[in-house]
Amino acid sequence: MEEDLLKIINYYGIMPQLKYFQSEVFELNEAIIRHNEIEESGLYRSSDESEARQHITEEIADVFVMLMQFVCFYKIDTDDIGTITDQKIKRQLERIKESNENN
Repeated sequence: MEEDLLKIINYYGIMPQLKYFQSEVFELNEAIIRHNEIEESGLYRSSDESEARQHITEEIADVFVMLMQFVCFYKIDTDDIGTITDQKIKRQLERIKESNENN
């Protein structure tokens, strides 16, 4: 898969892929907003909910593919990503804990 991801990013170039990544993130954001609007309206049917979730899933996949391209292009160790992710999650949970203790 890494070879395929590198083929894609090298074909289009890093700057065009960065711009494309921005559009994919925007589309994911729109899908999430649309889902929340449907949910908050109270007017949705179960098929609307299912379609909204499917749309979010597809947009996450698009963003994920772009991220994997950048990981390969920049030769980023996925173990490093995991370590940093764990640290950020722990830090955020600590903030939540502190916030709850102060309220």
